[in-house]
Amino acid sequence: MTTSPSASTSRRSLLAAALAAPVAAVAVPLATATPAAAEVVDGCQTVVDWTTITPAAGITPDAAAPLQARVIRLAGTEFLQLRGTLTCNLTADATLGTLPATIVPPKLTRGVVPRNNSQGINAIRVEANTARALKVYGPQTSNPVTWIQLDSFSSVLR
Repeated sequence: MTTSPSASTSRRSLLAAALAAPVAAVAVPLATATPAAAEVVDGCQTVVDWTTITPAAGITPDAAAPLQARVIRLAGTEFLQLRGTLTCNLTADATLGTLPATIVPPKLTRGVVPRNNSQGINAIRVEANTARALKVYGPQTSNPVTWIQLDSFSSVLR
């Protein structure tokens, strides 16, 4: 059985359509950055391409998975996405690094990402604020954080 391209719908296309309805209802422009000259693929456009995050003191990015941030637009909504792995020895809330100058969140945005599993805790809250600081909340002296992976961070900017 042969399926024509018009009869096939990808999950990405369905997600884009689902997100487009609420955005259309609000009718407020959410973009603040000039879109990069990038191709729109299934409704997704890169606004700011992957750019290096400057790590804070005591934060060591993995050479094979450097700390990076980007902004994408999907169905009119902009998302901050992070990727990379870092090693650390955090025993209190801390700053992980600074977002590039091309990415300034208009409000506090947060997400949950994986960390070393200790005492049954394997996720931690990461926030990006309007000063471009990337912070982590939750490490304790009784349960230190030794690594964090940012690849699952994707948060609405507006």
